[in-house]
Amino acid sequence: MKKKVVRENCGRRMAVWSLAAMMLLGSMGIQAQGTVGVPACCKAKVATAAVAQSVADDVRAEWQQLKGDVTLYMTNDMGRNGYYDQKPIAELMGEMAGVVDPECVFAAGDIHHFNGVASLQDPLWMTNYELVYSHPDLMLDWFPVCGNHEYRGNTQAFMDYGKVSRRWMMPARYYTKVFKHGNTSVRIVMLDTTPLIDSYRKNSSVYPDACKQDAEAQLAWLDETLRNAKEDWVVVMGHHPIYADTNKKESERLDMQKRLLPVLHKYNNVAIYACGHIHNFQHIQKNGDNIDYVVNSSSSLARPVKPTDGTVFCSSADGFSVFTVDKKQLKMSMIDKDGKIIHTIAKSK
Repeated sequence: MKKKVVRENCGRRMAVWSLAAMMLLGSMGIQAQGTVGVPACCKAKVATAAVAQSVADDVRAEWQQLKGDVTLYMTNDMGRNGYYDQKPIAELMGEMAGVVDPECVFAAGDIHHFNGVASLQDPLWMTNYELVYSHPDLMLDWFPVCGNHEYRGNTQAFMDYGKVSRRWMMPARYYTKVFKHGNTSVRIVMLDTTPLIDSYRKNSSVYPDACKQDAEAQLAWLDETLRNAKEDWVVVMGHHPIYADTNKKESERLDMQKRLLPVLHKYNNVAIYACGHIHNFQHIQKNGDNIDYVVNSSSSLARPVKPTDGTVFCSSADGFSVFTVDKKQLKMSMIDKDGKIIHTIAKSK
């Protein structure tokens, strides 16, 4: 009887993994007959070759300027089961990592569309993450936070995935990480922005965990973190924007402005607030405000954008961003799906 149970459990696991692999290969547009007769050990190489970026030499040469004393990746709004541009952009991130050698990847929410994950065994972990970001040079530490789509599912499972994956580093819903190299230091502050917005807190049937979080405690923690931050540079990341062109509810941004801006301005040490959620690139500067407000585009599927008040740059390209940090300069470079640097935010001391 025990042997039968074991076989049934193994069968279920194999079915889940097989389904995940089939979904991912399907998202890459790989025909089944293309791998008929190919040894199992080679099929992953075939899949990678099918989506590998063809990057021009002059574009690749530009990547050298992205390497600093500290180099960091930022991605968000990725989870499309490898469809659209998710897998090609993931491969591009891996190719570029071989050149710029990033310390880690910051993932600012919506790793899983559309209803988050149900558990640590949810197949979305394979189709949205493990089988997509599989390039050898992406076997780095990943520092994620929840987006609004994570809050549709099991946020505790999202946090606990480090028990399964050695590269998933999420110590809490909000946290901070300091990087030092030589005499250069940078602090990244990761925020949990969904509970800071009333429309999510009030919609407990869709976002059941949002109203359970203590927004005031998070803001108090942020205040203390910024008060004690003595690094050369401080960058704050969260999923939701403070300013942006978007057709999403204006109340989202008004709540962020009301709750978050006073703390970000209090100690005059935040260089950039970077977010996702809007699925395009935006760089906004406000008169009399030393903080640059940046929307990082989706790493899978982008949306149209137009200038708004304070827009320095905007683009409907999809892609990711790279932080290049030195003692006297902080740069955030927007990278499109072809590997081109389409805009750079530069802060100097």
